[in-house]
Amino acid sequence: MSGAAPLITGIGVVAPTGIGVADHWSATLAGAPRLTPIDAEGSPAQRGRLAGTVPSFDEREWVDSRVLVQTDRWSWMGLAATQLALTDAVLDPADCDPYDVSVVTASASGGNLFGQREIHALWRDSPRAVSAYQSIGWFYAASSGQISIRHQLKGACGVLVADGAGGIDSLAAAARSIRRGVGAVVVGGTEAPLSPYALVCQLSEGTLSSRTDPATAYRPFSPDACGYVPGEGGAMLVVEDPEFAAQRSAPDAYARLLGTAATHDARHPTDGPGDHRQLARAVREAMRRAGCGPADIDVVFADGWGDPEADRAELLALREGLEGLRVPVTVPKTLTGRLCSGGAALDVAWAALAIRHGVIPPTVNVDPDTRTLGIDLVDTPREVSLRRILVVARGTGGFNAAAVVGSI
Repeated sequence: MSGAAPLITGIGVVAPTGIGVADHWSATLAGAPRLTPIDAEGSPAQRGRLAGTVPSFDEREWVDSRVLVQTDRWSWMGLAATQLALTDAVLDPADCDPYDVSVVTASASGGNLFGQREIHALWRDSPRAVSAYQSIGWFYAASSGQISIRHQLKGACGVLVADGAGGIDSLAAAARSIRRGVGAVVVGGTEAPLSPYALVCQLSEGTLSSRTDPATAYRPFSPDACGYVPGEGGAMLVVEDPEFAAQRSAPDAYARLLGTAATHDARHPTDGPGDHRQLARAVREAMRRAGCGPADIDVVFADGWGDPEADRAELLALREGLEGLRVPVTVPKTLTGRLCSGGAALDVAWAALAIRHGVIPPTVNVDPDTRTLGIDLVDTPREVSLRRILVVARGTGGFNAAAVVGSI
C-alpha cells in the first residue's frame, strides 16, 4: 500500500438533517434545526423535551425481516448509512478480496431500546419471554458484526466505545488498519439513544437541556447555555488507501484524513473535565501528526457540548492549541443535537463536504453575546476555500479526540 494519507471516498448519512448526502447537505445550508419534542412513551419525565430525530427513516427499506428481529434501531441506521456510503464510493465489496475491506464502528448507547424491551419482558413475564437475540441485539459490536456479515467484510473489524469521541477514535483505528495493509475501511457511527432507558441515563449526567424552545434549547458557547439536546443517527464513511482507490478507479475523493489524536482527562467517570489541558493536547497532537500547525487550520468544527463548564474548557483548549489565532469555529450539530458516537462521524462527514463545496456549514441559534467570547462563530453558511479542517470531539467519562481533514 502507498503509505499516503487515507482518502474519504464515500459518505453515508442517516441523520435528522436527512438520509443521504444530497438531502443532508441541502438541509445543512438551509440552516433549519431539526429538533422536535420527544415522543417517549412510558417516560413521562421526558415529555416536552427536544431531540433530533429521523422520522423519515423506514428500517424496512434497508434491513430484511430476518435481521430486523435480531437488531436495534441504531444498527438499522448503521446498515443503511453503510449502504449509502458504499454506493457513494462506487465500491462493491463483492468485487474485492474480502480481506481487503474492514469495518470499524463507534458506539455509546448500543441497542438500548432492544435491551430495555427484553429486560421488561423478563420482569413482567419470565426468562422464557426474553428473545434469544438479547445477547447480541444490545451489544456494542452489533452494528460492526451485522455490516461485516451483510457485505462479507473479513478484514480486521471492531468497535470503539468512547461516547462522543468514538467517531474520531474509529477513524484512527481505520487509518491504522490501512497502514497495516487493508485497502478500505467502512467506518463511523450511528446512535439511537432516545429510548426511555437511554434518556434516563443521559439525564443522570446533569447536562441535558430541559428547554422546549428549539431556538434556545441547545446553544453551545452562549452565555445562557443550559446543556445539550440529544439526537439519533450519524454517518458512515468509506476510507481508502490511495493506491487501493486508484487500482479500482474510485471516483474523486472528498478529502484526506491527515491525522488524529486521542487523550483522556483521567478525572471522573461523569463529571466535567475540570480543565482544558488534555483536550488541548489532543488538538496539538492531531495537528502534529497531520504535519501542520495552527496557521494551516481554516476552520474548527467544535465539540460544542452546550454545558457552560465544558464550553469554557473547550474555548481554552482551542486558544492554547491554536496558539491564540482567531480561527473560524462552527458547531453544525446544533441542527441535529448531539448524536453520541454518531456525532463526530457526522462532523467529519460535514468537514469532507465543506472541503468539496467550499462552504463552512453554520452554527444555528447563535446568541449575539458570543462575540464577547473572542471567537468567530460561523452563524450562516460561509463560502471559503478550505484546505485543512480541525474536528474536535469529547465524550462523557473524559474522552477527548481531534482529527485534521484536508483537501485533495
